[in-house]
Parts: sequence; C-alpha cells; structure tokens
Amino acid sequence: MTRTRALALLLALAASFFSHSVAATDIIDLTTSITGNQTLVSAGGVFQLGFFIPPGGRRTYLGIWYASIPSKPVVWVANRNNPLFRTPGALSLTSDGRLIIVDRRNSTVWSSPAPTTAENQITTRAAVQLRDNGNFLLSSDGSGSPESVAWQSFDYPTDTLLPGMKLGIDLKKRLSWNITSWNSASDPSSGLYTFKVILGGLPEFFLFRGPEVIYASGPFNGAGLTGVPNLRSPNFVFKVVSTSDETYYSYAVTDPSLLSRFVANGEAGRLQRYVWTNGNWSSFWYYPTDPCDNYAMCGPFGYCDMSATPLCSCLPGFQPRSQQQWTLRDATGGCVRSTKLTCAGAGDGFWPMNRMKLPQATNATVYADMTLDHCRQVCLANCSCRAYSAANMSGGVSRGCVIWGVDLLDMRQYPGVVQDVYIRLAQSEVDALSAAAATRRRPKTKLLIAIVAGVAGVLLLGAIGCCCFWRNMKRKKVQAKTEPSTSSRGQRQAEDQIDSEEDVDLPLFNLDVILAATDNFSVDCKIGQGGFGSVYMAQLEDGKEVAIKRLSMRSLQGVGEFKNEVKLIAKLQHRNLVRLLGCCIDGDERMLVYEFMHNNSLDTFIFDEGKRGLLEWKNRFDIILGIARGLQYLHEDSRVRIIHRDMKASNVLLDRNMIPKISDFGIARMFGGDQTTEYTMKIIGTYGYMSPEYALDGVFSMKSDVYSFGVLVLEIITGRRNRGFYVDELDLNLLCYAWTLWKEGRGVDLLDEAMAGPYDYSVVLSENATMPEPNEPGVNIGKNTSDRDTDLYPITAHSGTNFTEVDAR
Repeated sequence: MTRTRALALLLALAASFFSHSVAATDIIDLTTSITGNQTLVSAGGVFQLGFFIPPGGRRTYLGIWYASIPSKPVVWVANRNNPLFRTPGALSLTSDGRLIIVDRRNSTVWSSPAPTTAENQITTRAAVQLRDNGNFLLSSDGSGSPESVAWQSFDYPTDTLLPGMKLGIDLKKRLSWNITSWNSASDPSSGLYTFKVILGGLPEFFLFRGPEVIYASGPFNGAGLTGVPNLRSPNFVFKVVSTSDETYYSYAVTDPSLLSRFVANGEAGRLQRYVWTNGNWSSFWYYPTDPCDNYAMCGPFGYCDMSATPLCSCLPGFQPRSQQQWTLRDATGGCVRSTKLTCAGAGDGFWPMNRMKLPQATNATVYADMTLDHCRQVCLANCSCRAYSAANMSGGVSRGCVIWGVDLLDMRQYPGVVQDVYIRLAQSEVDALSAAAATRRRPKTKLLIAIVAGVAGVLLLGAIGCCCFWRNMKRKKVQAKTEPSTSSRGQRQAEDQIDSEEDVDLPLFNLDVILAATDNFSVDCKIGQGGFGSVYMAQLEDGKEVAIKRLSMRSLQGVGEFKNEVKLIAKLQHRNLVRLLGCCIDGDERMLVYEFMHNNSLDTFIFDEGKRGLLEWKNRFDIILGIARGLQYLHEDSRVRIIHRDMKASNVLLDRNMIPKISDFGIARMFGGDQTTEYTMKIIGTYGYMSPEYALDGVFSMKSDVYSFGVLVLEIITGRRNRGFYVDELDLNLLCYAWTLWKEGRGVDLLDEAMAGPYDYSVVLSENATMPEPNEPGVNIGKNTSDRDTDLYPITAHSGTNFTEVDAR
C-alpha cells in the first residue's frame, strides 16, 4: 500500500469516528434500516447501536455500547461469530419478524430467529427499539408491551450481563442465558471463558475455561449462593430464581444513574462487575477472588479455608489420599476415609461441618418436604450416602433436604455463618471427635494444676526480672528520667493544645441507627478485621455509604486507643487522610463512622494476583505521592506533629478514584512544641515496617514513619510483601534484594511484571523526575525489560477501550 493510500485510509477512518451519522430515533420498523456509520440512540441517551470495528481489529460487527462514555465499552454483539467482510453493512427488519444484517452485496451475514408463537406474529406496526436499559427489543405490534415481545437481545447475551438481564436457563422457551468472553480485545468472537448455570439437585453457576471448570458459585440454597456469601450491596439487588420453568440469576441497581456491567473477562480469566463512577470504571466485585475460589482446589472430601495454613484440610474422619502430595501443597488428589463405614444403622453417625460452602450438588438428590431428622434416617439407610444438609434456607429457616451420594467436591469454610453440612462417618470416628471436642471444652484437673504452676513460675521469674530491670534502670538514670519525662511532657503538651481548641462538631450516632445500617452487624456487611475489631460496610438513612469500625471486647486495642483515634482524626482534615464522620458510644459499645472507601485497602490490590495488573505505573506513582502528601501533613502541617507508627499497605485505603487515604490512628502519637523524638518500652506496630531503632530500642520519630513509607514504596512498585518475600538463591529479603539491584544498576528490574500500561524508566529510577504527559516518550511494560522502545504502547483491555466506527462511504 502506498503512502498516499495509507494516508487516505487514515483520514477516512478519522472522519468516520468524529462525524458519524446518527439516526433521529431509537426505533427501526419495516420501512427503515441503518447502514454504515448510522446509529440508533436510546431515548435517554444511555446506549447506542451501530456497526463498529474493535480496536486493533479489521472486521465489522453490529453492537451496542454506552453512548455517553468515552471508552465506549461494547455490551452486546449481534454477529460476534459472523463478522462483516464486505462493508458497509445494513440492519433491517423483515416482514416475517427477523432482524437481518446484510453486506454490500446484499448477502445475509446474520439473522435473528423468526417468532414461533401465534401471539407474536408480526403486524405492519412491528418495530425494534433500543431501550435505556440496553435491551434491543422487537415488538410484534410496536407497543413494546411484554406480551408483544417477539425477540430481544437480552435473551442472547454475549460477554456482558446488564441490570435486568438473566443468566441461566428457560426450559419453557428453550433459552440458555450464558455469557462468554471475547476471544481478544480486537476479536469479539466466542472466547475460552463461559459462565452458565448447571441444573441438577441444587442449581449452581460455573465458570468454564474451555471444557474445564475453574470456579463454581456454590449451590443455591433458597437464600443465596453458598459460595458467594458477600453477595450484598446497598446499591444492588441480587436474586436467584429457581422454578420448574426457569432458573436464573439477575441483578438490579437501586440508583438509576448508576451504570454497571457484569463481564466474563477473558484477559483476566474471571468474572468482574464494573461500576462507572467519577469518570472511571471501577472493578466493584470479581470472582475467583482468592485461591480457595479455585474449583475443587482441595479435591474430594477436602475443604479450603483462607484463614488456615495450609489452605486445604481433610474433612474430619478423612486423611490425605497422598501425604507426599499434600506435603508439597498439592491437595487436588483429595482425601479418603480413615475408618470405613459399617453401612449398618447404629454403626454410622454424622459430624456437623459449620460455615460451609455446600459441596457441588448438581448430582445430589433433593427432597423438598423432608425434615432434617427424616433426612438423616434416609441417609443412614443408603450405604452410598456421604452427607446431607438443608435444601432451602430462605428466611433463615431450614426446609427440605439434599443428600449427596457422590464424592464431596469444592467445599470451603468461611469465617461467618453460611450453612451446616452433616458428614457421614463411622460411629467410632464420631465418638472420637466428640470426646476431643469435650476435652477442649473441659480441661483436665492435671492440666489445670500444670497451668497454675506455670503461671506461678512465670510470676516468680517476672519478679526476679523486675528487680534486675530496676537495677539496670538505675544505671541509666539519665535515659530513664530525662527522655521519658520529656516525651511524656511533649505528649501532654500536644494533648493540651488539642483540648484548648474549640470542640469539633463530630456527630454522635445512635446505636439503633448503627444496628439498622449494618443489619445488626450482619456477617454479609462485614468487610474487614483488625486489631481494633471488625469493620462493616453500611448505608445510612440518607443513602450515604459509610464504614463502621466496631471496638471488639477482645480487641488488641482498647478504649484509650479509641479516644486517641477520635481526638486525632477529628482535628485532621486532608485529602489523603480518611475522614471521620462521627462516633457511637453506647454502654460498652465504641464505634467510629468513616467515609466508605470503595476500593478497600491498598494491600488488596498490590498483593492480589488478579488485581495487581490493574494498577499501571501512573496509578502506583499517584498512590505513592498521595501517601507522601498525607505523611507530610501529619509531620509538618497539622495542628500538632503526628507520628502514625503503623504505616503499611493495609492502613492505606483507596476511594472510588484510587486516591489513597491514610487510616487507623489507634496507636499514633502526638508530639508537642519542638519535640522530635520519643522513647517507649511498649513496641506497637507491624514487624517488617518498623525502623530498626524503634523495633530494637523503642525510639520513634518522623524518621520511623519515613522508614515505613520506604518499605511501602518498595511493596507498591514490586507487588511483593516485605515479609514473606525471600530470594533463596541470594539469601536476601525484599529490602536487601532491592538494595542489591540498585547497587548493580538494575533498579528497574524491581518493577512488578504484572503491571500494565506505559512507563518511563527514567521516572522510576530518578528521585527528582515527574510523571510524563501521555504523549511523551515512555516504555512499554513487559517481562523483558531490557528491550526498551522510545514510543508508548499502552496495553488495552475490553473493559474500557475505544473502537473505530465504520465509514459510511
């Protein structure tokens, strides 16, 4: 192709993108059509339908995309497996009720099925309309009423599920509502990943990679999907319906202005829910989320628990099929019984497993009206029965029964209440487990005596230690009297300065309001756990989303830390500090109410194998700068100097726009006057982030926070934890490894290989560099960082990309 022809083609494509024709209506009837770059726009301007070329692609497709969003993410493709080769194409409605796409030779490329029922036969008033919910709906008489629907795009999803769409099966209409990923960002044809329902004893949704299952939602138990215990949000209404005619999952948004899409993401190999907020698509929810979400990770009769080490365990009464494999952390072979069943009524029993994701139940047997007691007897009478559980938990009441006569697969234990599963074991195993449980509840007398003796010995040693310590303190009279008194005086001076100012207008929340907002501290609302206690997501009566931090009675911190955090944060106002909205004090209850951070904490991004790739260098650089600004405010610009003492990734929260906000001031200290250093004998914080002088000698200052910040910077750019990362062959931890690479001039090798997007390596290596503008030279991130180009090659994804619209000429 000559340069002239290439230039002409580029100009034509640019002209088509910036000056395409738009139809004046959202409807096509028997007398109209669209062709080339003409489009339909829904009445409210939410969605647009027309022909498009994906980014990097060469073929033409008919699709629906968001009209008002610059990235124009495509949510539906009509002819995904039948692209147009000869353009321009045309879309029209035929007299027999079919939508057809024809190429420039008038050959049919794609058509919708013709109406099959008498009530949906096409009249002269038939029309197809693009609606504001994204549905492209063919009405037999043009009325748009539900009974007149002859065909709709919602019945034929591609890779995206929009609010109001169904994912499942309609047995009466013989429709399968599945979502299948794009083959690539430039090719919308059917890809490897498909999410669909499998009917059986209890319905369940599965994510396939080709023929292989990689994730399962857990069986539906009438109340929800047992593998998705957090399927709850103030802005969304989720439901699963299972009747004799249809079984499906769908969702709706409570705020009509909120744009959301649920996507089978082929590039990430997972399911993702996106929400459009403040000019960006935020990944609101995704699965698989963690290793325990991997299908059948622990094999038959094994279960996964993210709080355990190792993650996989055998069910009580079972042992690893191959101990060697389990030692190597390969539990896929599963477990086998330690004691065989007798298959005689009195010879076997059951052991309850609590808080469980139900085993895969597509091959289980369901008895809708059977009580659990009757279910137990039926299971005992059948030698092939492995376990039983309630089939329906709607309304919190057990109804019906499900019995497994197959190996138990894909089990997981959660920290909160989900459901109980009763595992069939030999009665001797049940007796042994009961005796062990009783022993744990009732320690023997000898054990009590040993404990008392041990405590007495410890107290005696403690007394001796105190004497030695007192003698040692006398030798260090200057340090013991001067430094602590100075620091205590500085702390009092800072507190007096705070107390002398006017009280902050900090609302006090009534406990009833907190209980209503958290559904009485429901497990479904719980989003975190720390030394302070539990953190809950809640929605107040005015619709505002907040995070509620509840002081635990067994908290590692206490009321003093609670008062400290209230006193500190109430006086601090900065863009990079989390904002305190109020508190609740009611009897023994102590709670703090914060602004809600939609993207959780920084550690959930940089240490997550799936999310790490979502943070480009610019995102990470902006997060580092934001944290630095927050620290500078605490150290230099606030009313008094604040030393945080626990700077780490989990204490940096991210809002909708990924702006970092420093949180958790429970162990922070205030400095008064010109105080710069303090000494403490109570070392509090997180190892791996503590400066050496603080961890060893109890001396802390602004430098302590700066040291922690440096560790955090390394974690952000590498995607690796300081604690737990180790280079065996070099005998180095992360800090030593970073220093070694820096001395060798290979600092750029520290960059996280999972990081997408362009970067300029001179920015990464220079302490004085600033971020380049988008059109400045940079470097494309790849696993081979030695090949450095002089151009930017941004890595794109289907979740938010531009595409070229077709030239009508």
